Formats: sequence, C-alpha cells, structure tokens
Amino acid sequence: MVGLPLAVWALCVVGALSQCPEPSVLRDVNGVRVCARFYRDSHTLYDQCCGGGYFDVKYPADVPSIQKYWDDRVSSLVVGPRCQLTVWDKKNKEGHRRTFRTGVQFRLEEVSRGFFGNWDNSISSYYCECS
Repeated sequence: MVGLPLAVWALCVVGALSQCPEPSVLRDVNGVRVCARFYRDSHTLYDQCCGGGYFDVKYPADVPSIQKYWDDRVSSLVVGPRCQLTVWDKKNKEGHRRTFRTGVQFRLEEVSRGFFGNWDNSISSYYCECS
C-alpha cells in the first residue's frame, strides 16, 4: 500500500478483516434484501465485531418496541444500500434519536448519545426505510 497515508491504510486493513458484511451484500437467509442488520456483543477489536447473534430488519419497518431479546442489546449494525435507519433509546420512539445511513457501524459504543451516553446496548425502537 505504498503511497497511502497510514490512517487510510489502517482503515483498509480494518475493513478487510471485519466480520461485518458490506452493505451491498446485506441479505436475509432467503437472499432477500434487508434494510439493516443488528448485532449483539461487539468487540473491542473491529475484526471481531458483528460476530455475535444478529437480527435482520426488513423494510419498511416501523417498530415502536423492539422484541424483548434485542431491547437494549444492539452493539453493532449495518445499514443496507439506499436505506436509512432511525433509532430511539426508549420505547414508542421516544428519548434520544439517531439516524444511520448506508454503512457499517462497528461499535455503537463509539457513537455518542446525549452528553454522557453512547448507543451501545441502547436501541429500544426503530424505523427503517429504503428507496
């Protein structure tokens, strides 16, 4: 990787080693495109994120109360191409809100929520749409 700044090279290596799928290949077990995928148990190492259990978010999705097993347990996520995922930290789409667009969020711990919090294990409701 001659000629690339160290930071760019490091990002390339992280992307190449990650277990998180590229948004363009995000499909359910039947091969149907999904809006987003939630993962439990992210890791401090990016190459081990998205390694735990996952839940596919179909579209359009308007979920005021995420199922109990996933409530406040999402640690990483991937949003599909031409999709937008809006999440809230309280049921009924209340509390803090954050919108994620196409891409991979390896560690929600790195995404701030308010002054003192982060989005790791904080999602309780969501809305997802694709064009």
